[in-house]
Amino acid sequence: MITSMDNNFRQTSIADRFIGGLDRALNNIFCTQKSSRTYPADLAVSGTDTQPIPELTATQKKQAASLMRVNHAGEMAAQALYQGQSLTARDPSLADKLKHASLEEADHLNWCRNRLHELGEKPSLLDPLWYAGSFTIGVAAGIAGDRWNLGFLAETEHQVVRHLQDHLSRLPENDVRSRAIVEQMQIDEQGHADLAEYLGAAELPKPVKDMMQLTSKVMTTLAEKI
Repeated sequence: MITSMDNNFRQTSIADRFIGGLDRALNNIFCTQKSSRTYPADLAVSGTDTQPIPELTATQKKQAASLMRVNHAGEMAAQALYQGQSLTARDPSLADKLKHASLEEADHLNWCRNRLHELGEKPSLLDPLWYAGSFTIGVAAGIAGDRWNLGFLAETEHQVVRHLQDHLSRLPENDVRSRAIVEQMQIDEQGHADLAEYLGAAELPKPVKDMMQLTSKVMTTLAEKI
């Protein structure tokens, strides 16, 4: 028999989780956080004593900043997605794994924000929109069931890996700091996709994948400019 005390405890727990989630959202959108790992840009090879890497031109800085703004927006969306998925995941162990992966995504978010600051640029003005939309999608994916939740995660990460590969081909060759960040992000995202598949991710229908690609295209196009 469920007592009124049990009900109050559950309601309080849900309320606490949502309040905690709101606090996390505001911190992600508006505040700079500390990274749990070393900033990859500081580990980048910057040339040799005889052949130093040349400074970026104004055009190269603008190109790099637009791409890193897109990556920052994508990581903002990833934070919200993982938050929504972990909130509605049915298996507690899956929720824990999603929260762990979100810590790596938080590093990505901070790295991209740092690099934008170094390039003299700011994140996308539409970041709150990306966060709200992705959180809603994450909640829906979790409600659909854990296998579909994992399937959505796997497909998202596969698309992100392809997106990052495209950015590596577009970043200036001498922008070793941005490239180091993107390369580490690509490694981490592939690891998240592999983990989701290992845990039993369902294969998403093609129309769903196509819709995800279209949504991603809209976000990246807007974030690159705004």
